[in-house]
Amino acid sequence: MYCNFKSQGFKKRNCAKSVLEKRTIFLLVKPRSAAQQRHSVTATESKMAGADGDDSLYPIAVLIDELRNEDVQLRLNSIKKLSTIALALGVERTRTELLPFLTDTIYDEDEVLLALAEQLGNFTMLVGGPEYVHCLLPPLESLATVEETVVRDKAVESLRKISQEHSPVDLEVHFEPLVKRLASGDWFTSRTSACGLFSVCYPRVSSTVKAEIRQHFRTLCSDDTPMVRRAAASKLGEFAKVLELDYVKSDIISLFTALASDEQDSVRLLAVEACVSIATLLPQEDLETLVMPTLRQAAEDKSWRVRYMVADKFSELQKAVGPEITKNDLVPAFQNLLKDCEAEVRAAAANKVKEFCENLPEDSREQIIMTHILPCVKELVSDTNQHVKSALASVIMGLSTILGKDNTIEHLLPLFLAQLKDECPEVRLNIISNLDCVNEVIGIRQLSQSLLPAIVELAEDAKWRVRLAIIEYMPLLAGQLGVEFFDEKLNTLCMAWLIDHVYAIREAATCNLMKLVEKFGAEWAQNTIVPKVLGMANDPNYLHRMTTLFCLKLYWLLFFENTFALSEACGQDITTKQMLPVVLKMSNDQVANVRFNVAKSLQKIGPVLDSNALQAEVKPVLEKLATDTDMDVKYFAQEAINSVLALQRSD
Repeated sequence: MYCNFKSQGFKKRNCAKSVLEKRTIFLLVKPRSAAQQRHSVTATESKMAGADGDDSLYPIAVLIDELRNEDVQLRLNSIKKLSTIALALGVERTRTELLPFLTDTIYDEDEVLLALAEQLGNFTMLVGGPEYVHCLLPPLESLATVEETVVRDKAVESLRKISQEHSPVDLEVHFEPLVKRLASGDWFTSRTSACGLFSVCYPRVSSTVKAEIRQHFRTLCSDDTPMVRRAAASKLGEFAKVLELDYVKSDIISLFTALASDEQDSVRLLAVEACVSIATLLPQEDLETLVMPTLRQAAEDKSWRVRYMVADKFSELQKAVGPEITKNDLVPAFQNLLKDCEAEVRAAAANKVKEFCENLPEDSREQIIMTHILPCVKELVSDTNQHVKSALASVIMGLSTILGKDNTIEHLLPLFLAQLKDECPEVRLNIISNLDCVNEVIGIRQLSQSLLPAIVELAEDAKWRVRLAIIEYMPLLAGQLGVEFFDEKLNTLCMAWLIDHVYAIREAATCNLMKLVEKFGAEWAQNTIVPKVLGMANDPNYLHRMTTLFCLKLYWLLFFENTFALSEACGQDITTKQMLPVVLKMSNDQVANVRFNVAKSLQKIGPVLDSNALQAEVKPVLEKLATDTDMDVKYFAQEAINSVLALQRSD
């Protein structure tokens, strides 16, 4: 017997405390004699036993004692180490003393109960293996009835786990009665937990017990409490998968129809989720009569939440019902969802456009898209809700691979262009992120002529995150456009980003230049990039002057990671004759931030310089910076000097 204080809503601490005062907890760490094996002692006596005998067992005694401690955190810590206690007690005493104690005192704080429910799911070997796994059922049954949902869910998870350890006989003798008790419990909490256990025991019990389980599940599906019906609806598909086909048709379909017509929309939407599983189990010829009427009803449900669930599961439903029903029933339903009065439903449907079109029958795919889907898509491009437009923008580019080059140029490119100019930044970003899909179909020339002006406009957008997104895709565009087209259309733009007023843009632009050098080579870098980067060293704005140093420093750092670097690309000669004098000159800059970045840059570029340049040019400048009035400049200069000295010693 045990008292379930939590589920009955009592003040658990005061009530439980009185129970503990009346009950003696018998837990032994290590018996010292035969007499002690027959007579257990309290946790405190256990601690003393450990002190008199084996001191190594004292920590176990402390853990046992902390199971009753007033401090929640101490109890929680002890529960998390329950396996250690069980190992110390041994399998027999874990079964006969620890588990009854835990069962009788399910009264604790929710976080303690949650940890306990999780621990018990891994206790099979600690109670003696599968033969004794049924000993874990009482505490888990109690935990499956508490008020806190996360505790119940974890208890059900552990029960499902240990159900696999039961033999068929033990399953009927111990586990199945537990499921029945939960299913017929007075409190809704136990009945909701029972819903998650039917599917794990049904396949391994006798026909008579199977009939009882089906009856219990039917009862829960029509329970007076909405929470129980919700739990049953959420497990309907899972339960259907373990039933025989005849019972799916005779029992599950009627339950599915009833739940899909429930007065609570929270129940009806879960029935939609079960529809996917049920449809996959039935033969094609039964779908039209058994499933489709209910699915049509759900697609037109008065609650937007139910329609949202239909839209969210549409691709899965499409695969489950097959091509014929898709053409006859799902295409009109999908059109209605794309035109739904609720933005959330339109957004969910828009997010499935590409997947839905991909799964259409090949022989009629293009005709269905052009006739039924594309008109709806055109309306969504100018939708009043930005979430709808953003969801569409994330998938619309994928239609180009389905429709082919001609249809993409004629019908889709205008939509892409409209979305590239949308006022919502997220819509524009989603289009930019998927440009490669269109490029594969229509080619970069057509893409550049149609979309490049809009991309350039975005590159100068007032919102820096939009500019940042364009930078990230610039190397891809550059590689596809080629060096001549890039220099003509985009080079100036890339250099302008280096002096952007937002640091994140300047940093990204620096990385972008490195990738461009890697694509176009050393000669292009020497003629196009190096003069402009070095020219920024004389810019009146110190932030722009620092960008010169960032470029050189980052590129050389990346070189050590086997990545193309500006210094490496241009060779030692260019580095020594063009880059080094500029960096050394900047050591006299009035801004301390520039000076200490000179020291950091010299430290990074040092390995590409010969020993003469290091000794004659670099070291004197670093020694001068080491005496700077600014502490940061002195620190980084000294760091660089140490690196130079190390290079000289290695030579």
